[in-house]
Amino acid sequence: MNSRDDVINKVASAKSIVFFTGAGVSAESGIPVFRGKNGIWNKLKPEELANFNAFLKNPEMVWEWYNHRKQIIDQSEPNAAHLSISEFQKYFQNVSVITQNIDNLHRRAGSKIVYELHGNIERNYCINCRTFYNDDLPFEEKVPKCKCGGLIRPDIVWFGEMLPEKEFTSDEKAISGCNIFFIVGTSAVVYPAASLIYAAKDYGAFIIEINIEKTNASRIADQSFFGKAGDILPEILNLIKTKINI
Repeated sequence: MNSRDDVINKVASAKSIVFFTGAGVSAESGIPVFRGKNGIWNKLKPEELANFNAFLKNPEMVWEWYNHRKQIIDQSEPNAAHLSISEFQKYFQNVSVITQNIDNLHRRAGSKIVYELHGNIERNYCINCRTFYNDDLPFEEKVPKCKCGGLIRPDIVWFGEMLPEKEFTSDEKAISGCNIFFIVGTSAVVYPAASLIYAAKDYGAFIIEINIEKTNASRIADQSFFGKAGDILPEILNLIKTKINI
């Protein structure tokens, strides 16, 4: 393990930083996680709610579930971790966020370059004509339908679906040029997203993990900090600002 000063020096001298975030970051804003001892998938079967066949079989149930999640997210606010990640943009040339989260909180916090691997719950589209419906989605209907008559679904990557190619390609490009790769609030077990961690290592990035507890990524991280991201990231940022005399 590196000393704290070594880590701060490495980050302070970076030209390009990538943050790879997961559900643990959103949990600090009050959004339930999917895995772990209190995870949503411990209470619900994902195959009943988060795959295309389930949607076609029972769209009303799926939409009831997603509208419930949208309500939770709408009432949530970016936390100190989201805001610190956004603030990094003030001090470094290139800061990108690759997130597995669908809640849009990174953008709401002010992050400008955000790659959403698993979609965005605030976007929706028709499964027939691919017309997008966002703010104008008719929520008064239990199962919203497009003007063409097709079912509208959330723009979420469901189980069994491919990650968006454009996002994944952009992620790899960002990773290939980064000096520092932060892993924040993710269990590193969901693939192919988790493969990006190993790609960053192969490209020579310095890997910093911030999680509540050890994960699969801990063994390849150059430095791990265990605790809440909302506590650790502001502290790291303040130390960096002191180092570069801001």
